[in-house]
Amino acid sequence: MPGEHWLANRRGSLEVSRHDLKNPEFVSAYEKALFDKLPDVAARHFTVVRTGRTDVAIIERDGNLHAVLAPDRKLVLWTDAGPWTVAVIDASADLAIDPAVMRRLGQARKAELMSVHPVVDGQAGLLFVDGVLVRTLAAGVHGFWNVGRMVQVKVVDLKRQSLDVAGQEVLTKDRVTIRVNIAAEYRVVDPVKAVSAVKDFSEALYRALQYAFRKTLGALTLDQILEKKVTVDEEAAAKVRADMAEIGVEVSDIALKDVILPGEMREILNQVVSAEKQAEANIIRRREETNATRSLLNTARVMAENPVMLRLKELEALETIAGKVERLTVHNGTGGLLNDLVKLRDS
Repeated sequence: MPGEHWLANRRGSLEVSRHDLKNPEFVSAYEKALFDKLPDVAARHFTVVRTGRTDVAIIERDGNLHAVLAPDRKLVLWTDAGPWTVAVIDASADLAIDPAVMRRLGQARKAELMSVHPVVDGQAGLLFVDGVLVRTLAAGVHGFWNVGRMVQVKVVDLKRQSLDVAGQEVLTKDRVTIRVNIAAEYRVVDPVKAVSAVKDFSEALYRALQYAFRKTLGALTLDQILEKKVTVDEEAAAKVRADMAEIGVEVSDIALKDVILPGEMREILNQVVSAEKQAEANIIRRREETNATRSLLNTARVMAENPVMLRLKELEALETIAGKVERLTVHNGTGGLLNDLVKLRDS
């Protein structure tokens, strides 16, 4: 212990090893000899911590976290450097770490033996130990001892999501190759089925949508596809929903977003549309000309039945012309009109 010590040193064979208790862990080449030859002295001065094959030891020094001991390990501590508290945990019984302990380990930067897996709201975590599904984890931060066993957590999003199937080539009934963009809304309702039944549930939905739209659009001509808003037929949609329900995925909306035509087909359709618009314009023009002619015919009929109206039209025309020239000479142009006016006045 601390102090001055007088020891015999016969033939210079005495060796003294000094240990600073600021480093509370005892490491010495004489450890085995000390415990074998002087067990009482060793028991009085040392605290020994041992862990089994599946044990983890949490060692505290005066209430502060000092070390986390892995399985099959031994740690010798100076008892006087304590006080020491040791908690031995059998990780084989439950790999989960108490949240309070997990936070302490993280704050003390002693997290080498644990794995941390956050699961946020709207998600589910699937815990696999050595490749076997153990249980489903709710939202929160979960910690597990990573000793002797492989721990994995697969996080599955339970919120509604959209899946786009872009640029899919489809051959129509009239042998035209088009590319389409497809969209679907879905959500995972059974994460265990969704993960265990197929390798990738989103990939399974992707393939199901491809098949459904190829079947639907392959039975239609290009004109039928372009004339109306095409959706997947009910039989194909029902099969998609039924197949996905078997793996825990609920599919709601399924829709065709875009139809993309080859370059030469676009040019042909542009010409067709241009011709159709020109034809519509010609029809409108002829309709307007017919209406104008009919109006002129009605006006002529009224003037033929009423000479005074004809004379008034003549006078209006003369007035318009007179406003545009400096001098206007009229020969016998208004005589008949004035005579008719006089006759009307006399009557």
